Amino acid sequence: MTSYKREIRAGLRDIAPVAVAAVPIGLLFGALAAAKGLSPVEVALMSGLVFAGGAQFAATEAWLHPAPIAALTFATLLINARHVLMGASLSPKLKMSRSQQLLAMFFLTDESWALSERRALERPITGAYWAVMAVILWSNWTISSTLGAVLGSFMGDPARIGADFAFTALFIGLVAGFGRSRVTLVTVGVSAAVAALVHYFVGAPWHVASGALAGIAAAYLAAPKEVRE
Repeated sequence: MTSYKREIRAGLRDIAPVAVAAVPIGLLFGALAAAKGLSPVEVALMSGLVFAGGAQFAATEAWLHPAPIAALTFATLLINARHVLMGASLSPKLKMSRSQQLLAMFFLTDESWALSERRALERPITGAYWAVMAVILWSNWTISSTLGAVLGSFMGDPARIGADFAFTALFIGLVAGFGRSRVTLVTVGVSAAVAALVHYFVGAPWHVASGALAGIAAAYLAAPKEVRE
C-alpha cells in the first residue's frame, strides 16, 4: 500500500468517531438556528462558509432582529481567537506548502487540531491526512446542521435526549486522548477552572479566551526547565 493511501486510511480511521459524535451537535445547531428564524438555506450557507461550530452557536444564541452586528462580531472574534494559537502550533508540523497551509486553516477545527497534534507526536501531518479530515468534517457539519434546520420543531427539546451534552462529551474524549502527563493534567485543570470561574462571575464569551490564556500560562510554568528555555 502506498504512503498516500495509508495517510487517507489513517485520516478516515481517526475522524470517523468524531464525525459520528458531531451529527447530534449539527442537528442541535440547525434546530436552534431555525428557532431563531433562519431558513434551512441560510443555515447551510452559514455552516458551509463560516464552518465554526462554537462561534455559530454563540451567534445564534445572541441573534435578534435586527441582528446586533457589532456584538456578534466581537463575540465570534473572541471565541475564534484560539485558532491563532492552534494554527501556530500546527504550522511547523504540516507537511504542506505555505499556500496549502493557508487553505488548510479554513478547515481548522478543535477536533482536527486535537487529532493532528496527537498524530504529530509520531509523524508530520500530510496533506492527504488533513484533506480527508477536512472534507468529512465540513460535509458532516453542513449536512447535519441543514437537516436540523429542516426538522426544526420536530426534534423537540435537545436536552430531553441529552444532545445538549454532545458538544462537551466530544471534547472530553479528545482531551483524554492526549494522555495523563503532569503538564497535560495541570494545563487542562487550570484552563477548566479558570474558564468555569469566569463563566460564572463574568459570563460568555469571556470564559473561552480566559481559559485558553490560563492554560497556556499553566503549560509554560509546568513544563520542564529545558523545554522553556
